[in-house]
Amino acid sequence: MSEHGVEVPRALASGPSAFIPAKEMLKEGPNQDVLIESFLSLGRVDHVTMVMALHPAYLSCFLRTQHALLELDGPLPRHWRHYIALMAAARHHCSYLVQQHSTGFLEAGGEESWLSGLEHAPTKLHSLQTLNKLLAHRPWLITQQHIQELVCPGADPRWSLAELIHAVVLMAHAHSLSSFVWGCGLNPEPDHIGGYTFQPPSPSHLPRSPHSPAHEDGRQELVDGAMEVEVLMKRMVELQQQQEEECTQEEMVTRFERERSESIPTAVVRGAPPDLVLCLVEEPEFRYEDFAPRGEQAPPTMRAQDYSWEDHGFSLVNRLLPDMGQLLDEKFQVVSNLTYHRMAMHEGVDTHTLRKALWNYIHCLYGIRYDDYDYGSVNVLLERSLKVYVKTMACHPEQTTARVYHAFWRHFRHSEKVHANLIVMEARLQAALLYTLRAITHYMR
Repeated sequence: MSEHGVEVPRALASGPSAFIPAKEMLKEGPNQDVLIESFLSLGRVDHVTMVMALHPAYLSCFLRTQHALLELDGPLPRHWRHYIALMAAARHHCSYLVQQHSTGFLEAGGEESWLSGLEHAPTKLHSLQTLNKLLAHRPWLITQQHIQELVCPGADPRWSLAELIHAVVLMAHAHSLSSFVWGCGLNPEPDHIGGYTFQPPSPSHLPRSPHSPAHEDGRQELVDGAMEVEVLMKRMVELQQQQEEECTQEEMVTRFERERSESIPTAVVRGAPPDLVLCLVEEPEFRYEDFAPRGEQAPPTMRAQDYSWEDHGFSLVNRLLPDMGQLLDEKFQVVSNLTYHRMAMHEGVDTHTLRKALWNYIHCLYGIRYDDYDYGSVNVLLERSLKVYVKTMACHPEQTTARVYHAFWRHFRHSEKVHANLIVMEARLQAALLYTLRAITHYMR
């Protein structure tokens, strides 16, 4: 019979993520209600949703914001929204999101020829390329000049401020979501290229879970992992006790500069991105560069006191794109306050200092400084393997590998690593938005 059999395609990878075993996700219990909500709004439960469902409070905010950005009334036509999102995802070679938005684009009545290259899309969309590139890789370079070129009366074609803010939020959303997709090792959807295939999975490519060691040193790894947790717990307690100690402003600035200019290697070179991504990227060689490499003159640091989300960004977004400021704000709040009062095997833990260190470290990589924050805490709480992962995921997400994911927090639950991913994704989103919104504010004066 085997001679007459038909070869049936099967999944190249099992489960939503190449890094997180599917059984771990089921064990940590995604919330059923939020999965039903996702199914009703998207018509499916995709891999992003399944991994985010480990944090249901965050997921419902995320789904509401994404739905408003892509589907609800707004200044941009629906097929344009999907096209802008896929232009943004292509900057990080994120074929997962490019395929998802290509489908959304066609379903919304978009012309198929646009998907074969940017030159087929309208000039107005094409004119977003510079902003897209800077937002994705070096948002601190965005100035009012960039805004002026798109919105001033002489611009051809001209963007209205409302259209532009919609496009900016869409691009920043897709860039940061690309970080999440790469950072969690999401597999293609079954109907994506590479989702179902004839090729059997090669055992050598399957990431080894740190909890099922294949070598004799596995037991030692678990012991080391447990030690890491104890050391981190101790450091958190010590930091909380030291909060009372005063530190001079000069010392605070020095600590920020030290953190910002620390060289954290992230270069893992992947193969060339697929063609469906490359045809949507201009200047693919333009990438993130450290805000200020050692010894070089830095661009001016953005002081959070001079331009912040709470005091400036929120109201500007809400004014130009009603309700969007509110939705984004809720998402930032939820991710900042999200806690289960546990850490690895410990219960009843106050993780506030750790969450804040992660958020401020990302903003530090993007050149944003909080005058009242002691950046010495970042060095105390974020060990090097975590910094390597966080910086890779925030700045070069397409370079994230299973090895980098498994190397940090070896004793923590996967849901805790996903929680860290959510913080990185939202901090990155806010940093990129702040620079663009500041440029828009300067233009409007």
